[in-house]
Amino acid sequence: MEKAVYKWTEPTNEDFHRFYLTTEAYYDSLVGGKSNRVGFVPYNISESIQDVLIAYINDKAVACAGLKKYNESDAEIKRVWVEPEYRGNRIASAMMDMIEDKASHTGFKRAILQTREVMKDALNLYINRGYYRINNYPPYDKLEGAVCLAKDLS
Repeated sequence: MEKAVYKWTEPTNEDFHRFYLTTEAYYDSLVGGKSNRVGFVPYNISESIQDVLIAYINDKAVACAGLKKYNESDAEIKRVWVEPEYRGNRIASAMMDMIEDKASHTGFKRAILQTREVMKDALNLYINRGYYRINNYPPYDKLEGAVCLAKDLS
């Protein structure tokens, strides 16, 4: 497989918008439809994500990750997604390295994120990277099945 090339971009990027729609459909499927997560959609609007990272292989967008200010000390990692046929190639790990580095250099003390128990691969990725469970933060404190994690940045 060709080596991935990573590019920082804006939340309005066309490739990111496509990933946003793909992940929305996937998350809807996990909870039985958009109506079961309608209260959380406003917190996940793609334009609210300040920094977007996209992985390309042979000029094809194959993965994304986003970074968003949650509060003065915490940066929230959003929309980590690798197309299924490209999983297992350490693309997500490389993106997490870059996202965490950017958060740290921007002055954030901690990276936080939300996932779900059913997303075993994602949960394993984060735990293997040193993330630990925290109390679910708003708005995920009201989302059944949500798992919130954090990693101290230094």
